[in-house]
Amino acid sequence: MLALTPAMIAAALLSGALIGLFLATFGGGGSVLAAPLLIFAVGVTDPHLAIGTSAAAVAAIALVNLAGHWRAGRVKWPCALTFAGAGFTGSLLGSTLALQVDGRWLLLGFSLAMAAIGLTMLRKPKSEGNADVHLTLRMLLRLAPAGFATGVAAGFFGIGGGFLIVPGLMMAAGMTLSNAAASSLVSVAVFGAATSANYALAGSVDLRLAGLLLAGGAVGGGAGLLVARAMATRIRTARIGFAVMIIGVAIYVAWSAAQQILG
Repeated sequence: MLALTPAMIAAALLSGALIGLFLATFGGGGSVLAAPLLIFAVGVTDPHLAIGTSAAAVAAIALVNLAGHWRAGRVKWPCALTFAGAGFTGSLLGSTLALQVDGRWLLLGFSLAMAAIGLTMLRKPKSEGNADVHLTLRMLLRLAPAGFATGVAAGFFGIGGGFLIVPGLMMAAGMTLSNAAASSLVSVAVFGAATSANYALAGSVDLRLAGLLLAGGAVGGGAGLLVARAMATRIRTARIGFAVMIIGVAIYVAWSAAQQILG
């Protein structure tokens, strides 16, 4: 078991706070920073351990956030459960494949996923859609394959997958951005739980670190809500800045992984 020093504990709490801050402020993308922060800030040397642990933390954070959206009536449960149910098998498959990949190459692939998330966040989100969608057979036939494919990607890279789930729900079900963002948390929780369970069976999850990330995330999330309100008129500019930061971190992660592979 990883020996946690006071410095590592403090770094994990601060990392969780940073993730929670970004998640609450921008509504997505922040969870992708969990694994890099565990590696480069906390000092976790095994990429598999970092990805498995971050998946557990992301699943827990998603469940906490889901409760509020559920009470507000924004979650479209039939569509959300269909997407998440199909993606559950995909996330198990993706995480099983990831465990067979050398950690250095997995980290390189993770950096590419990070860059894709950053580029996706640069696009202006669309708010159009039907706020009163109901699950139909035709819609189910679109949601199921989209959910499975997204689950594979989320499981392989150990990410929440919100940047894929939200547009997937909007395209397959025609729901609004607000409903898709809320409903996506069901899949984020399911994919994260499945991925972390698979990694846990391989001994690649540290629940102590996941708990520290969650604790820090609760504090950072509260601060993020205040920041989001203060920046309500400038959220698009802030989101672009955050996306650029993610792309920058992705470049650094890719460079580090390449150095390990070539070295």
